[in-house]
This record gives sequence, structure tokens and C-alpha cells, in this order.
Amino acid sequence: MKNMMRTGEEYINALCDGRTVFINGESITNHVDHPAFRNSIRTIANLYDYKIAHADEMAFKTEDGKQMSLHWQLPTTPERLIARGYFSYEWAKQTAGWVGKGPNHVASMLVGMMTHIELLESHSPERANAFRDYFAYASENDLYLTHALVNPQGDRSKTPGEHTKNLYHSLGIVEKNDKGIIVRGAKMLATGAVLADEVLVGAQKPLKQGIDERYALCFAMPLNAKGIKIIARNSYEFGKNAKDYPLSSRFDENDSMLYFDDVLVPWERVFICEDIDAIFNLMGVTAAPVLMDIQSMARYVVKLHFLAGLAQEMTEINGVDQLPAVKESLAQLASYAMNIEGLFKGVLHCPEVHNGYYLPNRTQLSVYQVISQSLYPKVMETIRKLAGGGILMLPSGEADLENDEILAFIEKSQYSSITSPVERIRMMKLVWDAVGSEFASRHQQYELFYTGAPYQTLARLYHQYNWQASKELVEKIKML
Repeated sequence: MKNMMRTGEEYINALCDGRTVFINGESITNHVDHPAFRNSIRTIANLYDYKIAHADEMAFKTEDGKQMSLHWQLPTTPERLIARGYFSYEWAKQTAGWVGKGPNHVASMLVGMMTHIELLESHSPERANAFRDYFAYASENDLYLTHALVNPQGDRSKTPGEHTKNLYHSLGIVEKNDKGIIVRGAKMLATGAVLADEVLVGAQKPLKQGIDERYALCFAMPLNAKGIKIIARNSYEFGKNAKDYPLSSRFDENDSMLYFDDVLVPWERVFICEDIDAIFNLMGVTAAPVLMDIQSMARYVVKLHFLAGLAQEMTEINGVDQLPAVKESLAQLASYAMNIEGLFKGVLHCPEVHNGYYLPNRTQLSVYQVISQSLYPKVMETIRKLAGGGILMLPSGEADLENDEILAFIEKSQYSSITSPVERIRMMKLVWDAVGSEFASRHQQYELFYTGAPYQTLARLYHQYNWQASKELVEKIKML
């Protein structure tokens, strides 16, 4: 049996590719060992190694005898859909749910495109074949992809083609030739661009016929391709001591803007070209979004369980865990976690069938999106209230605990009946990193907008819900 699952070391070596990353006023080409990204890259490497160590549950065997990562498997049976869900759940546990878009996220998007390959065929048989070949390449090399689907914010009252003074504010085609297409412009939010091998580019926002065709694109490129510039946001791991910031220092995926400076995309990497209907089908009809949402649900469930446990342990350390009001708050956190876990399991066990593939129910996933957006701020508020001022009155850093004079005062003031002052401090530092740090703020924004603005998720659910069935119940009662 040929093993197509790569190790963490192979993953790190592949990232040493000379890509251009801009951060902190400089251009770097060796980002793998840069202090802004080093720890997060090692976190992903550990995930690859964990997968190999648990291959019995996290791999599958192809008909031609290859062992491949389970997130590349097409869901041709109900059991395979369930297996990919629990694969994502188990992988998310290794980072307590704090890595939002790991290697199984965009891989799930590609699987969802494969389940609806007929839509690419109707666009162009050549482009569909290019995608099939790319899927084989990405899965057999166990690649980690990010995606860039969103146009940069500008005048949001206009579509890209209506920005007549700056046609390449958003990424679009400059030229087509025998080799491929030349593209120019920006795309976001490429979460994990510094961690991934390649990027899948698409478009989410509606485009106008006759105006926006040049922006109706879907293609994949290596992130070290000539002309691709990765403009990273501030790194939350940079300069962070792991004992002061145990989450920020390890799990910062980094979100990036990508600028394509006249990049040549070969035809074999182009999957949709100048077809607005095909671009709409990519996220509106194929199973790409619903299979990505299975991964998202898995890590969200794990994250909620982590936050519930964090709150419970914090209240134990502070000696308030048996107070009735505190128990009520902790039970509320537990109910949030179990609510989403129930939705997660329900979605996995109630599939729809398309082309012989077992896929999650789109309406149920829309319910998850709506509820998850409203829950997360409540979780954060609950933990903040339970923490009180305890997460503010902490020593400035680990160096304080290494200074005997400062430590003497700390030990007299940071008291707990069940643990040492130092362990209490480290626990409260973890709470702060989860709810109050810059890393925590980014996660709250991410949970609010990962699937679109709240009004968009509510609109999707409104259109997908079976209102007729509900109204029929009303009519039955009216006729009694």
C-alpha cells in the first residue's frame, strides 16, 4: 500500500518555497522560521503527524491501494459522510478548536466541487477536466490549501466592474493567451496563507452580467508563484511567551490579503473563466460550502466544550464554582456546547443524496450558521462576567515570576485554595487569551462573519426553510 499522507517534516520542507510575505514593514522570503509564523506552522506540522499516527481512523484506502487522508474521500455512503465529520472533530481536538481553517477545510471545498462536477462540465468540459486533474494532484500530495473568495472592501455599493477608475481593485483577468490567463488585483480573506501550500481563488459576492465577467474566476495556484504577494496582518504570536499567551503563541492562523501582480495562471489550473452563472453555482449550488461547514461545525463544537471547561476550572480555582448563580452560568455554557453538538450529529446522520453522494442538509447547516453567530458573543460575555477583575490584575509577564522579589509579593496576593499562586496566574492568563486578547477579539470577529454577515445567514435560512410545511400545520388547525 502506497502512503500518500505526508509527515509534518515534509509539510515544513514544502513551505520553504521562497514565497513573498509582507509583514511589519518588510518583505520576507523565509517565513517558515520567522517569529511571526514559526509556532503556527509547527502546530500544523503536528496535525499532519497526528493524522499519520492515527491512520486507522484518519485515512482511507483507495481502489488502487493508496492510503490517503480521510478529508479527501468522496462521501459515496452515509458512513463516509459520518466518518469525515468525526475525522474533523478528532483533528479539532488537537488544537481545542482554535484552528479554524486547517488542511481539511478547503480540501472539503474541493470534494464538494467534485460531487457536482456536472456543473463544471456544463461550463466547460476542458475546465472540468482541469479540475479533476487538480483534485487528483492535491489529494495525492496531501496539500494544505487556503482560499480567497472575497473582494477587498472599497465602495461596496458597486460591483467590481463598476469601479471604472480602478478595474483591478479586485482580482480580474488582464489578458488571455495560449498559456493561460494573466490576472491582477487583490483577494481576501486568505486565512492561513502563510501556512498553506496553495490558494484556491473564487468569488462569493453577486456579479452583474455584462459588467463583471472578468472577475468570474476560479483557479488554484502555489503561493510562491511569481507575482503573488502575501500581505499579512499583525501576527498575534510574534513576541509572545507561551506561558503568557498559550493560545496566541501557537494557534494564530494569520489572515492575509493576496495581491496578484500580473500572475500567469496556466490553463490546467483554471476551473471557471468569465462565467458568472458558474461562479454562482460554485458556492450556491455545489456541496463546497456544506462540506466546509461540516469541518467548521466540528471545530466549533470542540471550541465551545473547551470554553465551558475553561470557565468551570477558573471558577473552581477562584472558589466560586458551587455558588448557585455560577452553576447556572456554567450550565448555560454547557447547553450552548451540547446544542451545537446535537446539530452537528444531526446533520451527519440526516444526509441528502446527489449523484450518489451523501451530503449535509443545507437548511440544517444554515440553522447552525445563524445560531453559532448569536452564541459566541454570549459565551464570551458569560466567561468575562465569571472572571471579573481577576483577568486584569495579573503580572505583566513570565519574567515577573522569575524575579524573586516580585514573586514574593505575587505569592502573597494571588491566592487559591486548590492550586499554587503561579498556577492560578497561568490559568487566568489562559482565560484572558481566550476572551480578552487581540487573538480572542479576532476569533470573535471570525465567528460573527465566517459564513457572512448575520443578515446574510438569516436571509439564507429564510429562503431555505420549508414555510409551506409549517403553514399546512396552521391550516389543519384552522379547519378543525
